[in-house]
Parts: sequence; structure tokens; C-alpha cells
Amino acid sequence: MNRKKKAEWIKSLTEKEIIWSVLFTQIILLALATILSLVFFKDWHSFLTLFQWDSTWVFIGILSGLIVASLDLFFMQRLPRHYYDDGGINEKIFSKLTFMKIIGLVFIIAVAEEWLFRGIIQTKFGLIPASIIFSAIHMRYWAHWYLILNILFLSIWIGLIFEWSGKILWPVVWMHFMIDFLLGLSIRLKAKRKVGDEV
Repeated sequence: MNRKKKAEWIKSLTEKEIIWSVLFTQIILLALATILSLVFFKDWHSFLTLFQWDSTWVFIGILSGLIVASLDLFFMQRLPRHYYDDGGINEKIFSKLTFMKIIGLVFIIAVAEEWLFRGIIQTKFGLIPASIIFSAIHMRYWAHWYLILNILFLSIWIGLIFEWSGKILWPVVWMHFMIDFLLGLSIRLKAKRKVGDEV
């Protein structure tokens, strides 16, 4: 599907249809993570080590998420708009969600994606394969060199935090959550201002 047809197809989808497709994708990722956990972890204890809580590393994860989201928002204001053009998907996902729904959606995304890509793929196959596969599933970014490089470097950075933390998931889950939450909230606030300006 070329970019023009893809853009038209995305415009034809309602916000609800896109959100349900995102949720459906995350359910598939959670199911895959569950199945692969049963395959790759020899016992319950080795699996649970992924979900240890370390306050220092969780703080580092949250701080990293704040820095990444702040840099992204900074560059969004200064780079040409097409650098961040994902075909309008993020706008359709976040522009009408309530604050609590944004929290719920991005938490599900953060848990599903980090459990699968860091907790399983990176743990068993390494940082680079996990980062490449993570970038590859974000198909809406493929048409834009800036977005695909952005997601690849971000994935490597998240993977490094995962390695340095001793391979525990909560720091990278909260990092991923903070990035998606702040960017989603920014889209929501921009949409609200736009509606206010039009009234």
C-alpha cells in the first residue's frame, strides 16, 4: 500500500476502530509473551526475576522516559512537521481519549511490549535482535527515515536500561509508559486547544 492510499485508509477509520486495533494487537503481544515465557523460562522463579521491583532503577526508568519525551516534544516544535508524520494514527488514538483512558492504554502497551521485546526476545536473543524486531512492528513509521531511526535508537536505549538494571522489567515498563503517556497527553491537549480555537 503506497503512502497516499495508506493515508486515505487511515482517514477512513474511526478513532474507536484504531483504538480497538491497538488493544487487539497488545492482547496478541501479551498472549505471545505468555506462551514464550512458558517455553523459555525453565521455572517460575526465573520468570519472576523479570518482575522484581528496584526503586532506584524504576526512578531511572521514569527519569529516562521524561528526558526522551521532553526531547521528542522539543524536536516536534523545531523540525518540519513531516518528520513526525505517522499518517495521523497517533492523533486518532489520543486526541479524544480521557486522561484516565490514556493512562490505561499506554500502561497496557508498555507492559505488553516490554515483557515481549525486552523480557523475552532481548533476554534470549540479545539487544540488537530485540531492537530491530521492536522497530519492525511499528510499521506506520517505515515510510519515514526519521521516525524509523528514532524508534530504533529509542529501542536500543530502552534495551540498555534493561541490561544495566540487571534485566528487570519495571524500569523499562515505566520508561515506555512515561514516553507514550506524555506524547499522548500532548496530542490530547493540542486537539483540545484546536477545538477551543475553532469555537
